[in-house]
Amino acid sequence: MKTSVSNPFRFGALALDDAFADRERETAELAADMRNGQDVVVFAPRRYGKSSLVWAATRAVVAEKTLVATIDLMTTPTKERLAAALASAVYQQIASPLERVRERALAPFRGLRVEPVVTVDPETGELSFSFSIARGEGDIDVTIERLLELPAELGAGRGRRTVLVIDEFQEIVEIDPNLPKLLRAAFQRQPEVSHVYLGSRRHVMQRIFNDANEPFWRSAKPIELGPIDPGPFAAFISERFAGSEREVAEETVARLIELTGGHPYATQELSYFLWEETGPGELASVEHLDLALTAVLRSENAHFSLLWEGASGVQKLLLQALAREPGRPYTNAYRNRHQLPPTATLQTALRALERREAIGRSAAGYRIAEPFFAAWLGRQEHQFGGVDA
Repeated sequence: MKTSVSNPFRFGALALDDAFADRERETAELAADMRNGQDVVVFAPRRYGKSSLVWAATRAVVAEKTLVATIDLMTTPTKERLAAALASAVYQQIASPLERVRERALAPFRGLRVEPVVTVDPETGELSFSFSIARGEGDIDVTIERLLELPAELGAGRGRRTVLVIDEFQEIVEIDPNLPKLLRAAFQRQPEVSHVYLGSRRHVMQRIFNDANEPFWRSAKPIELGPIDPGPFAAFISERFAGSEREVAEETVARLIELTGGHPYATQELSYFLWEETGPGELASVEHLDLALTAVLRSENAHFSLLWEGASGVQKLLLQALAREPGRPYTNAYRNRHQLPPTATLQTALRALERREAIGRSAAGYRIAEPFFAAWLGRQEHQFGGVDA
């Protein structure tokens, strides 16, 4: 008999409210930084819940009347698009809540070096902004600089704390290599505003904030997100099952977390499929978990196939070796065990795979970054004697 209870686990989109597992310490820390006007950069591998963390912290400070504006640089390939995103964020999330009269809310945007075209959606009444190509060289830079000043001015004028969240921040260097200098100069004059930086390309973010030659060098407090501890995650999984007409055995939860290593996305994903494999009133067993893992690998097959097809021959050998045995590929013993090429060739492959974030590095050595990619590689090799077969 089918149940009307919905699956309590979420992956792919933001993990919101009760679906957000643990991270209480990191959420409280980030919320405190936002209140204090501290600039923060959140470092984490892909699918570690950066956006969900920022959403949770933002919700906490907004409840205290802090003003938070958010822009996503992945949607702003030009400086004109960046200016439009800034103007929209400032109007909708800063100026509009403070100035309920539309004409007063639009006042800060008049007199910009490049004035925006403001369009009203006839159905919703919402405003959107666009900027034409500037006539004079540097006009759009002056406009962006002025827009970056508005959150601080508008918030300070009403005695409200202000936060600017910039997602996919690594794209700033793709829009214009000179933009980091412009942004850094503007933000240095805003000690009362918290700037929060997120990015999905970790190696680029590391260079922006950790390279002494970059304008943003040591300009923001780093928050590093790691795996979630087994204890809180185990309790989270058990509680979510118990609240949805199913139970899960302790050994099943322990095995699930062992498979994912506490990786937030992977744990939510495998828990989702485990719940689907478990009928109403049933106890989720290790046998259910095996079926769930097979379903996950089937679901991720296209993604993993693209990762594999984009790898060179040496990179494929290295990926297979790390799937069998995480460790130190540079050592003679490891290379001999897995029939790998000389160290100089491996260094090039390792750097390339790190840039693609297919592998990660820690004090223990190298490993496959995504838990299920290692399982996928293992099953393919076992089934076909090699993934290409």
